[in-house]
Amino acid sequence: MKTKRLIRAIFSNILAWIFSAICLIPLLLIVFNSLKDKNSAAAMNLELPTLPIAWDNFLIVIEKGKLMTSFMNSLIYSVGSVVLCVFLAATAAYVLSRNQTKFNKLLYMYIVMGITLPINYVALTKVLMTLHINNTRIGIILLYTAMQLPFMTFLIHGFVAKIPVELDEAAVIDGCNSVRLFTSIIFPMLKPAIATATVLTFLNTWNEFVSPLYFLNTTEKWPMTLSVYNFFGMYFKDWNLVCADILLTSLPVLIVYLLGQKYIVSGMTAGAVKG
Repeated sequence: MKTKRLIRAIFSNILAWIFSAICLIPLLLIVFNSLKDKNSAAAMNLELPTLPIAWDNFLIVIEKGKLMTSFMNSLIYSVGSVVLCVFLAATAAYVLSRNQTKFNKLLYMYIVMGITLPINYVALTKVLMTLHINNTRIGIILLYTAMQLPFMTFLIHGFVAKIPVELDEAAVIDGCNSVRLFTSIIFPMLKPAIATATVLTFLNTWNEFVSPLYFLNTTEKWPMTLSVYNFFGMYFKDWNLVCADILLTSLPVLIVYLLGQKYIVSGMTAGAVKG
């Protein structure tokens, strides 16, 4: 039995290493070719870059690709949508979870239906134009918030349901009003779910490509995903610059994911038990 378990463990580890290596191939391809010159990167292979390392690729990309402007745009969109989405989702989840009336249950189901419904870009365009927020930063932030609010409400709602109602009653007896009850008692207890919602909202907003392509008409307001698209159109033959651009664009996402991966797992499993 021990021998069979050992063989299974070794076989499982080998398979895990093989699948991990396969998943890392695209990343290594981008990293290696971003450090090569134009002629060496044209082959797009996994050969290690030779000396001297072409660090100038990143400087050229930052200057010609206007990455600083697009980076600030992506940061504004991501942070703005995170603040609005997390706050609205947390307050909505708390109210809908604590007040189990027929209307609130129907409203909760209506909100959650937004997870599965497709996006109608024609209708969204008319709405944004009517509100005069089309091709504006505030408009795209509100759009990102609305797109991700259903899932974040669903996520936090399941977590709120696990918090005992007796805590609310004790806080009310001690003199807390509804606002202080939520901000001082409930919200601090939602840290795992809030952290999960923050990371997921940030990653989804940063990686979004289609929405800004439709609703942002000026390049000065484009996020980094569209900057890569625009840069590739201008320098599609310079694979060293294209790979450097992709690497710089993906780096913030990798950092945020590595820092918040434990919150994603813990928060989603904690909120999936009851809801």
